[in-house]
Amino acid sequence: MLTKTKDAIGSFLKEQKLSLEQISGQTDIIEKIIKILINARDKGNKIYTMGNGGSASTASHFVSDLLKTAITKNNKRFSAIALTDNMPVILAWSNDTSYDAVFVEQLKNFLSKGDVIVGFSGSGKSKNVVKAMTYGKKNGAICIGITGMAGGDFPKICDVYLIVPSNDMLGIESTHVTLCHCIISAIRNLGKPMFTYD
Repeated sequence: MLTKTKDAIGSFLKEQKLSLEQISGQTDIIEKIIKILINARDKGNKIYTMGNGGSASTASHFVSDLLKTAITKNNKRFSAIALTDNMPVILAWSNDTSYDAVFVEQLKNFLSKGDVIVGFSGSGKSKNVVKAMTYGKKNGAICIGITGMAGGDFPKICDVYLIVPSNDMLGIESTHVTLCHCIISAIRNLGKPMFTYD
């Protein structure tokens, strides 16, 4: 029992390390994502995030960091909305139409040309995320996809996408959170952070 547990721990951490090492070779893509987000901030465009399950919590977490942690002195603040956070709206659309519509119908209320959509999906095949990003592309949004496995539909519909080189959903989702923190850290380092942590 104890040996199996140690093996599982070692295997997970080894795969995480390998994923991060391979991602570190894609810094040009991460830099593109940062530039898109900063451009949206400076032009007053909105940023929308979405995902399911663990990816939903990442979408919400990323917005939390954009709205507070990424504030830098003498720069505009980010305007960001996690489409995962209004449960009554999600349930209403899911009940009255289908779960595939829970994100796209929210975008129809808010989306303007030049806004940014960030979709998180371990497989890149989440129907509600793909549907919303497809709508966004047709209506002038910039689509960023953060995914894993083989990328699913994200390479076809996203302006920029980053694939975590793993087939393990837990590992993919862990790396997604790390990538979000990497992006926020880089944005903070480009200015003078409003908030520091002791």
